[in-house]
Amino acid sequence: MSEEPEILTLTGTGVRLDVLVSASGLSRSRAAALIGEGCVTVNGLVIGKPSFKAPAGAEVKVTLPPVRDTEVLPENIPLSILYEDECLAVIEKPAGLVVHPAAGNESGTLVNALLYHLDALSGIGGERRPGIVHRLDKDTSGLMLVAKDDQAHLSLSAQLAARTMEKHYRAAVSGRMKEETGRIEKPIGRDPKDRKRMAVVPDGRYALTEWRVLGGFGMGGTLLDVHILTGRTHQIRVHMASIGHPVLGDPIYGGKRAPGADRLMLHACSLSFDHPRTGERMTFHSPAPFAPEEETP
Repeated sequence: MSEEPEILTLTGTGVRLDVLVSASGLSRSRAAALIGEGCVTVNGLVIGKPSFKAPAGAEVKVTLPPVRDTEVLPENIPLSILYEDECLAVIEKPAGLVVHPAAGNESGTLVNALLYHLDALSGIGGERRPGIVHRLDKDTSGLMLVAKDDQAHLSLSAQLAARTMEKHYRAAVSGRMKEETGRIEKPIGRDPKDRKRMAVVPDGRYALTEWRVLGGFGMGGTLLDVHILTGRTHQIRVHMASIGHPVLGDPIYGGKRAPGADRLMLHACSLSFDHPRTGERMTFHSPAPFAPEEETP
């Protein structure tokens, strides 16, 4: 990867500068850090305040410093790669695999596996590492999209933000649903009583989940197709628990371990997006291990 800094050119829309910059594919914290480091200009002037509102039509330039090598080591962890080309890969994450290294999980993660299996790495987050476009909880299995270069990462992240990337899940939940379809539109944030959990809270971030009944599951449960239109932490688990139907096998949000529910009964089964180079609409399917006979949408 070139050691020359990359420059992104954006157009002001009247929103906060950190919001505008993060919409290009960077995390909000990374955007704020770049602004604070003097890496962002508005109409040629360096702006150091993340809260500054770039006027509509203003030219905003973001200088991305050369990425640094990651300290995370490649590990030969078995990985199912469904598709790979020069700029992206689609993989199947097994349940129980942590995505990113962190305190207590410095090795044995999906990132360690990707560093071993992929020959090109995105550096959009500041480190030379696989570009995780969206995450799955440790105990959730299924499809994940990985960007192999920065432009692909920006394009795919923009699709995620614009909700043109479509993601469906299989979820087995407790109890029988009274309706065949439903829509949950409740804000999600940190649980004020337990910061390790998420919860429906008035000042949380907007979250939207749609679900459709596929059939019964085990003794008294229901199998659902779940479509998320936002990507909040633990979104499906929090939303389903909030309506009295927690995901089976969920130790955090009350999903009991019913017969056949020996794990979190949540699987990312379908993923659709536009290829960042060709524009071709691509769709991938992965049957849920706990309901392999069900057809994906």
